[in-house]
Formats: sequence, structure tokens, C-alpha cells
Amino acid sequence: MTDWVDIYEGDSPLILASPHSGTYVPDTMFARLNARGQTLADTDWHIDRVYDDLIPGASRVRALFHRYVIDPNRDPSGGSLYPGQNTTGLVPEVDFEGKPIWQEDQAPGEDEVQERLRRFHAPYHRALDALIARALDRFGVAILYDCHSIRSRLPFLFEGQLPDLNLGTFSGKSCDSAIQALAEQALVGQTDFTSVVNGRFKGGWTTRHYGQPAKNVHAVQMEIAQRAYLIHETRPFDLSLSKTARLRAHLRPLLEGLEAFGLGQKG
Repeated sequence: MTDWVDIYEGDSPLILASPHSGTYVPDTMFARLNARGQTLADTDWHIDRVYDDLIPGASRVRALFHRYVIDPNRDPSGGSLYPGQNTTGLVPEVDFEGKPIWQEDQAPGEDEVQERLRRFHAPYHRALDALIARALDRFGVAILYDCHSIRSRLPFLFEGQLPDLNLGTFSGKSCDSAIQALAEQALVGQTDFTSVVNGRFKGGWTTRHYGQPAKNVHAVQMEIAQRAYLIHETRPFDLSLSKTARLRAHLRPLLEGLEAFGLGQKG
């Protein structure tokens, strides 16, 4: 672990990234959040446990800091992922319900945002860059799978109820068409969970930035509706062991298929 980033170097072309499961907020920053912000409700609760050891050889990188510190799945320039739609920014000022998360006049200014970029955002992406370069060197290909979850109903961000499994490939631009086909087949080949490809969530900055199929780097994002594995989507956001086991049983073959694709490219 370094700079609030947890890294594991595996022996696989598959890399699992988790930018939003961390809950660390420095004390001085936490004190400036309002009561709503201090609940950290927009965490990808327990998503690391959902994927834990599904593919033992996969490399992993996880941000231990919270997205309210800075969001490592946002463009460091501050550009919007979804122009014209509600979303949260590089350092969010509102939560997923559109409500302010900072005390009055306590939201960070530009100088502080730049410091957070240097201290948190950049180390996460240095780690991801290094894992991708390592996979390319060893296997000739890297497959980045970005692990996410979100509450099922958030009118500020989307209408109605989100499907259980939301695969994003930046509308087919971030990975080889064969990889998207493999993932789609895994989704439609089961009946326990609803799914969609390139729906409301097409992939964040990580997927769009790193996914360069022409350079043998493929990236996909999976956004899981939290009802698929939590007891309730409210505090304390407890994990359901039975739901999680059922979900893991469907995620494992999807990830195995992605890893097998990568291993098949070697040599």
C-alpha cells in the first residue's frame, strides 16, 4: 500500500480496479463535510468483497480514499463524463441525490483540488498505469475491469430503477468487440439478474482513458445495483451473504472468460 492505494501484482492479463470502495477521508477534510456528507453514502459498499479472490491471479488496484476526497474515476481536467446529464465532479460538491455535502463555504477551491490531484488521484493512476504496462510486457495484452456499484434508485442521476448489472464499454470504443461479446453472452446467459450494455453507465474516465484496443489495452466497467448484494441500500449498508454468493457465481464465469481471452492472445 502506498499513498492510500492498495496494489496487488498478480499473474494474469486481467486487472481489477476499484476506485470507489475506499472510505478514508483525512480528519481535516472530514470536519468540513456537512452531516449528510459525513455519511459517505455514495461509497461502492463492499464491492471489494464481492470480487475477492474470484480470479486469484488477477492484479488489483484499490483506492482507499473516498470519492469525496477526489474521484479517481473522473477526468483530472474536470471535464464532464456525461455532458447535459446530472453527474458528480472531480471533487463532488453534491451527492448522488443532488444535495450539498460540504458545510457552507467549505468546499475546496482550485488550489486544494490540485493538491488532492497530486496526493490521491495521481498515485492511483500511476499504480494502474504500472499494472497495465506489466500485463502488456508479460502477456502482450491488458484487460482492465473497473468494479463499481450504486444504489438502485437515484432520480438525480437516472429515471426509475437501474438494472442489476450495467456493463459499459464506452459504446464499444474501449475494448475489442470480441470482449464485449463475451461479456454480453455471460450477462444474457443467466436469469437471476437484469442487465444492460452501455445504458446509463457507459464507463467512466478510467474506462475511456485506458481502453485502447488498438494498443491491446481493453477496458470495461461493471456498475452493479446494490440491491443485488446488500441487505438494504441504506445505512449501515450491510452485506447479504446469500445475495453476494449468488452474484459471485455469475461474475466468476464472466471474469474467467475475459482472462481466457487475454491468455489466448499471448504469443
